[in-house]
Amino acid sequence: MKGDADLSKYTTKLSSINSNITDNLYLMSGDGNLELIAPLLSERAEATPLSASDNPWKKIHSIIRELSNKRLDPDRPCTFFIDTNPSFAIYTQLAIVGGDKLLVPINADDSSIFAITGLFNLIWGTSVSHPVYGKYTFASKAKKHNIELPRISFLLGNRFTQKIGAAHAFKALSNEAIGKMYSEYKKNPDKFENSKDEISDIDDFEKAYSIELRDFNSAGVVAANQGLPLSKMDKSTYEVYGEKIQVAKEQREKCKDAIEGLVSKL
Repeated sequence: MKGDADLSKYTTKLSSINSNITDNLYLMSGDGNLELIAPLLSERAEATPLSASDNPWKKIHSIIRELSNKRLDPDRPCTFFIDTNPSFAIYTQLAIVGGDKLLVPINADDSSIFAITGLFNLIWGTSVSHPVYGKYTFASKAKKHNIELPRISFLLGNRFTQKIGAAHAFKALSNEAIGKMYSEYKKNPDKFENSKDEISDIDDFEKAYSIELRDFNSAGVVAANQGLPLSKMDKSTYEVYGEKIQVAKEQREKCKDAIEGLVSKL
């Protein structure tokens, strides 16, 4: 994207397609074909600089950052939400450089617990750089090119169930993940956004940074399929691919409350 490019050329006003969506929401769609040029982006980023002022690595990795500095309306603030690839591919790296805050989802499973260490190592680097491979990492190159990286804003805990019988197991895994994050916080507080509250123990940390979401179950399936915000779901039955789906009012309200709680903190 050229520096003088018009942002409206790359975005779609969702209300023009779906009248259930508010007028201030825009989407920049992804495309499966973009994956085909990932090797090209990596190759361009690693190209030899042509001059002292040429910086291909920073230029390629700042594509999304350049985009997020633009506005559709100069008189209104604009917030970008970027959904990243779960793997640390070139597109994920572009997204990391393009953002100011990190919202880190943590599932109630062992994979998420082990992934926490990887998160810090991949974005900010290991405490002791590898003598051979260290200079090739994203973290070392971001530091070399003076690129400011985002900080962790909130940890979003995904609860797969609210059933009493299973909740204890998920809570145990959630507690382990929070404990792992707290240990990283004690070592690297600068990787987190500053909290307005004093943090002296893991309970303070959890209150400041952790937001626990619920399983949206059928309400989430219907909302995504119908393109219908939870706030506008007013029926108890919806049809999804020919099947009648029941969505209880109590479930809709609890899901909406969870979303509003998250948005209020953001």
